Amino acid sequence: MSNGVSIVFYLLTINFFINSQKLKEMDSKVKVVADATTGLVINQSANPEFGYVRVVQTRIVIDDNGFMKRKEYSALIHGLIEDLQLVGYFDGQELSGKIIAEESLDPFSKKGPNKPKTAGDTNVVCTLGGFPIYRRTKYTDKSNAEDILIAHDNKAEVKAAYAAQAAKKPAMQPNESFDSSSEEFNL
Repeated sequence: MSNGVSIVFYLLTINFFINSQKLKEMDSKVKVVADATTGLVINQSANPEFGYVRVVQTRIVIDDNGFMKRKEYSALIHGLIEDLQLVGYFDGQELSGKIIAEESLDPFSKKGPNKPKTAGDTNVVCTLGGFPIYRRTKYTDKSNAEDILIAHDNKAEVKAAYAAQAAKKPAMQPNESFDSSSEEFNL
C-alpha cells in the first residue's frame, strides 16, 4: 500500500511541477513603454544626469485562496541618462527577464517616500506583528527570479474594511429591461 501512495504522491508532484511551468510560460514578455504624457521612453529624474525607463509585464498569479488571475506589473529601470541612451531602449521593445515584487518590513529607500502596502482600495495598511509591510516592484534580467512576499497578519482588520465597503454600496436593482412582469416573458 505504501508503494501505491508513493507513486500517487510522485505523480501529483510531477503534475504540480508541469502546471507550475505552464503558468510561468503564460507570463508575457517584459515590454518597454513610453510615457503616456511625454511620449518619451527615457525619462529624466530630478537630477538631470539620471533617468529611468518604464517596463510592464502581465503575469499569472495565484492568491492565497487559490484564485488565479492575470496581473499587470510595472517597474522602472534607473540609470545614467547616457547609459540608458546607449542601450537604445524603444517603445514596445521586448526584454528577457521578469518584473518581481519584493516586500520588506524595512523601507526600501532612506531618502524617498515609502508608502506601506495597503489591502486593495481599503487604505488598510498590511502589517506583520504590528509593523507595516513595504512593497516595490523591480525588473531583473533573471527569468527564474521569484517574488519575495510577506503574508500580513491583520486579516481581521482587512475583512472588516471590505465588509464596511460592501455595506456602503447600494444593492443591485433590476432595470426596466429586466422586469419579469413584462409582456416579453408572457407572465
